[in-house]
Amino acid sequence: MFDFDNTERTNLEEMGEFGLIDYISKAVELTEKSTIKGIGDDAAVLDFEGKKTLISTDLLLEGIHFDLRYVPLKHLGYKAVQVNLSDIYAMNGIASQITFSIGLSSKFPLEAVEEIYQGALIACKKYNVDLVGGDTSASAQGLVISITSIGYADAEKIVYRNGAKEGDLLCVSGDLGAAYMGLQLLEREKDIYLENPNVQPDLEGKDYIVERQLKPEARKDIVELFAKLGIIPTSMMDISDGLASEVLHICRQSDKGCRLYEEKIPLDQMTYDTGREFGIDPTVAALNGGEDYELLFTIAQSDHDKIKNLPDISIIGYMTAASEGCEMISKSGNLYPITAQGWNAFKKKD
Repeated sequence: MFDFDNTERTNLEEMGEFGLIDYISKAVELTEKSTIKGIGDDAAVLDFEGKKTLISTDLLLEGIHFDLRYVPLKHLGYKAVQVNLSDIYAMNGIASQITFSIGLSSKFPLEAVEEIYQGALIACKKYNVDLVGGDTSASAQGLVISITSIGYADAEKIVYRNGAKEGDLLCVSGDLGAAYMGLQLLEREKDIYLENPNVQPDLEGKDYIVERQLKPEARKDIVELFAKLGIIPTSMMDISDGLASEVLHICRQSDKGCRLYEEKIPLDQMTYDTGREFGIDPTVAALNGGEDYELLFTIAQSDHDKIKNLPDISIIGYMTAASEGCEMISKSGNLYPITAQGWNAFKKKD
């Protein structure tokens, strides 16, 4: 972990790129047995002993994916890692390494970099993942973070999005919509602050939904649970863009339809209450909010008894023939087509 001995603002221009890389590398500890060589050469060297390698990359841009007016830098570093690890777990794999690349404008001193990397390294330590490389650059557009996650799995245990079968149970981990409601709360408090900087943010009693937005947790524990119970999902993906969008991805890639029960969608009470406070239907928050980073998956009906009493897994529907379409059964018993209205990275902002 970084040792905060700096008492004054440290200009990155004085350190230079290689000085910064050297500074960062001294804080990185390698613990994964599959890591042969980490930071310090032209490439990392990994050895997975016959396992299949999994690789995923995410890009986070200031002003698009995060707002530094209410996102602490340490939380940002932590979340950036979690977002990437979630993709490996969504393949039923184990994440083992990441590369962490960062672009910064001149407004950021070394101390800001320390906070970002400290958050990232806390996440790495918690999930037993090595930071093995990356890149640093100046940026004219604010803060940019790009992470590549690397993991592994036995070939026969890798789960894709296209394996769902007719009759499979549609399941989800955790609860949904909390991250979206946390974002609405933070945006509201930001707007109030911009109008009157003397007003303190009012987040009392909303810790859960704020943390779900600022500090999500990738569901490694669910993958470990699958292994313990002898379950291999027939399809799976993580929920980053909203439940509706991800359900449609699985249906489309598996060439299947589905029936999703509104009353079975797991909602935390705080999510429900905050939604009502904001005039937002909590079901809509779950369907279209995104950033929950829970796992959406299908399993064979023969595995039903293995999960039916698990408190952190909900059966929310079942898969049908593609000809039956993708529909949600409302609490009143009506059928509605599932439509995706979640995150669109290229949609123009108002």
